[in-house]
Amino acid sequence: MKPAKEMRRHVEAVLKALDILDCFQSQPVLTLKEIIDFTGMTRSRAMRLTGTLVSKGYLLYESKRNHFRLGSRVMILGKVFEAHNTLVSISRPILRDLVRMTGELASLYVIDGLERVALAREKSSHKISYTVTEGQRMELYAGAAGKVLLAFAPSEIPEKVLSKGFLKKLTPMTISDPEHLARELEAIRRKGYGVSHGERVSDVWSVAAPIFDRDGTVCCSIGITGPIYRIPERVQPNYIEMVVKKSIELSRLLGGSNLNQ
Repeated sequence: MKPAKEMRRHVEAVLKALDILDCFQSQPVLTLKEIIDFTGMTRSRAMRLTGTLVSKGYLLYESKRNHFRLGSRVMILGKVFEAHNTLVSISRPILRDLVRMTGELASLYVIDGLERVALAREKSSHKISYTVTEGQRMELYAGAAGKVLLAFAPSEIPEKVLSKGFLKKLTPMTISDPEHLARELEAIRRKGYGVSHGERVSDVWSVAAPIFDRDGTVCCSIGITGPIYRIPERVQPNYIEMVVKKSIELSRLLGGSNLNQ
């Protein structure tokens, strides 16, 4: 049998163990009951699989508090991935530059299905700031980085997102009308960047721009996010210019070029 066919055969126990690890994307600490609720597994199966993951270092179990958290093996694999992933390793200095220039959170996002995922981020230098964790999943249609990815995505993705009933009001500022969002995406494609005024989280402002790879495809979006009170209208054009310039720089490092160069 060819290796490719073998690779399409999945081991159910492994898939279920990975389902458990996926639960920690939204919550860093979980009890066994919460894991069962998230995965729909029986108690005995969840206990066997969590026990296996603990024995291999992928989970840690704190008996006094009766909860689980991710183990060191996950961090080690993440560091290996980051060290050998060109996009992440190249983007780190550029994200740090954006933090140094603006003081706000700088992030890099990629599309995964009909959501976006924070691939890399550098924390704000301010004590009070908007926060994102690497690996966090968010909506594509709300927030500057998501809208940029959606604007340049293959046509079948915007079609699904703009379909009836998909868009939900996350805040009073969320664009939930498909026709309005379609016009917004066209404007982003034309300008080469997107902004958000409290669309995903109230009182938060963000700007993002697309990153093009050597094939001319948008592989991710880069941007900054911070509280609106700290980013008044008079400084927003400067921050937009900074993000666009850094997006062009990162695109060049990846062998691509942005639309407005």
